[in-house]
Amino acid sequence: MQFKIFMANHHPNDPTEAKARIPVVEEVLHVGKREIETGSGVRLNKTVSEEVWRIDDTLSRQTLDIEHIPVNAWIAGEPPVQRYEGKTLVVPVLEEVLVVEKRLRLVEEIRITARSTQQPVSERVVLRKEQVSVEHFDEALRRPADDDASAGKATR
Repeated sequence: MQFKIFMANHHPNDPTEAKARIPVVEEVLHVGKREIETGSGVRLNKTVSEEVWRIDDTLSRQTLDIEHIPVNAWIAGEPPVQRYEGKTLVVPVLEEVLVVEKRLRLVEEIRITARSTQQPVSERVVLRKEQVSVEHFDEALRRPADDDASAGKATR
């Protein structure tokens, strides 16, 4: 802060002037700014936690029952094709036999039936969860005056 002093009604070359002087004071304020490096250090801490959960559910499983049924029948005309009897797929197995004349003979049928069963299953599974914490570590560049100002105290 600077002070300027002015003299009221003062004429230095006037001999009639009395010697009384009244100083007039004016304050002048100069404001300035400066940059301060506060540091840019950051530390991240990551932890992984594990939880064990029990999962109880029902799984479906399909099995196939295969039966070989001997037929041994001679086929006259068109050969039989695959067909369904309810949920069972019937697949004819044919064989050519050399005779004086050629005939088709049904040797066997394969019966394939799909069955579904349900079975309870209990398994342990591990689930992971991550947590991250951030820590700033620029305290080395702080001054004690900065601590007082940040606490709300006036400093000069």
